[in-house]
Amino acid sequence: MIRRSLLALCLAGALSVPAFAQDAPPPAPAAVRVVLETSAGTILVETDPRAPITAANFLRYVDEGRFDGTDFYRGMELGAGTGVVQGGTANAPDRILPPIAHEPTSQTGLRHVDGALSMARFDPGTADGDFFIIVGNLPGFDAGRAAPDDPGFAVFGRVVEGMDVVRAILAAPKSPTEGEGFMRGQMLDPRVRIVSARRAVPAG
Repeated sequence: MIRRSLLALCLAGALSVPAFAQDAPPPAPAAVRVVLETSAGTILVETDPRAPITAANFLRYVDEGRFDGTDFYRGMELGAGTGVVQGGTANAPDRILPPIAHEPTSQTGLRHVDGALSMARFDPGTADGDFFIIVGNLPGFDAGRAAPDDPGFAVFGRVVEGMDVVRAILAAPKSPTEGEGFMRGQMLDPRVRIVSARRAVPAG
């Protein structure tokens, strides 16, 4: 049951996938902090250079304003205080960029621990503009956990401040009817708006 949940993270709002991967994004610099201003409060996240392709993709969406006005739209609860909050472009044609290569946790050394930022996808290499935040520790999302050849999902950063906001979003009201299949009951109602996503101004 949980495994089916993992594999379907990409399906929220995504019915098609661009056919060609984007040209390799420029290398992500050393950790970059991004402020997500949401209708539920502020979340400060930080990219991780150990996942350079995925981090650079996220920063491109930020820098081009592609997350502004999107939503956190899904809260998948997997146990007491544990689950996934998902948001982003929801495959909006005017917002998404071509998909990126998959960077598994077996390659990067990153893990799906509390506060981890990771990419939603269908098959490996189909991630574009939807991401999720881990609440609690969910090692089943890591590569090789469900099966030796399981690609898992691509962690590319973490929440630095605002996990109280993330937990509130996870616990927020859900529609009893919206969502396909097992996702029914996981779609936030109302959505939590991502008002803006901007690189944080360095202190000093």
